[in-house]
Amino acid sequence: MLYILIAIAGWRVFERNRDGLPMKLWWLSLLLNFLWPPTFFSAHQVGAALVVILLLLATIVAFIGTAWRRDRVAAWLFAPYAAWVAFASVLNGSIWTLN
Repeated sequence: MLYILIAIAGWRVFERNRDGLPMKLWWLSLLLNFLWPPTFFSAHQVGAALVVILLLLATIVAFIGTAWRRDRVAAWLFAPYAAWVAFASVLNGSIWTLN
């Protein structure tokens, strides 16, 4: 469900301005989202994964902020994504701290 919301938000932003900052942030969030699992699970680089996920969270928040002015629906569609990544960031940070 989360990825469906992400896709709809990306489609809405793409339809309005495919070269704008929100679209660039959307793509960056996908890239960071793609990088986190192999960094955390495969490479076992918990500290590096924490950096990646915090960058991802910052990118998601930046997307929400920049999309808000142009398309509030797209911004709201990213709210569950932000909540999930914030939760995952806390878990990642806890694992890093405990190890």
